[in-house]
Amino acid sequence: MRLIPLGLTLALAVQGVALVFFLLDAAEEMAHDPSDLHPWTEGLVAVALGVGMALVARALVDSLRRARAQSSALAIASGEFRRVIEQRFDDWHLTAAEREVALLSLQGHEIDRIAALRGAALGTVRAQLTKIYAKSGTANRAQLGAVFVETLLTPPAAPPGPRSEAATTEVVSKS
Repeated sequence: MRLIPLGLTLALAVQGVALVFFLLDAAEEMAHDPSDLHPWTEGLVAVALGVGMALVARALVDSLRRARAQSSALAIASGEFRRVIEQRFDDWHLTAAEREVALLSLQGHEIDRIAALRGAALGTVRAQLTKIYAKSGTANRAQLGAVFVETLLTPPAAPPGPRSEAATTEVVSKS
């Protein structure tokens, strides 16, 4: 990701050097023969190059700013989702081992992979998953995952407090 902005910055720098060259060349030719059309055309093209560079630079900066904001929002959402998972695990009174197995299961690992990652027997992992399903009120991995997907899809509750004037006006006008 870092190479792209560096490459684009380098390309803009090369274009900047070309812009200066064309402007100086056009200015020198205009000084020798102001009636010649070529230096005026060259100067106009150089100005167009400068405007294009400015627009590209602006778009690059905006794009990088949006990417940073999205990355930050994703990190916040990821941390918040992890907090929700941990809260559910607390609510279900999962042991440390059950939490680890549940998290690996939610990440999509198969039972044999979970056993290998934890250095446990397949039977142990199966038994832990059975306990996790019982404590969470689910019957299988899909339902366990659905509990958390539902959390993502459920809109947050409106904060308690006085209703907005627009909402109050709407209710009064419908009465």
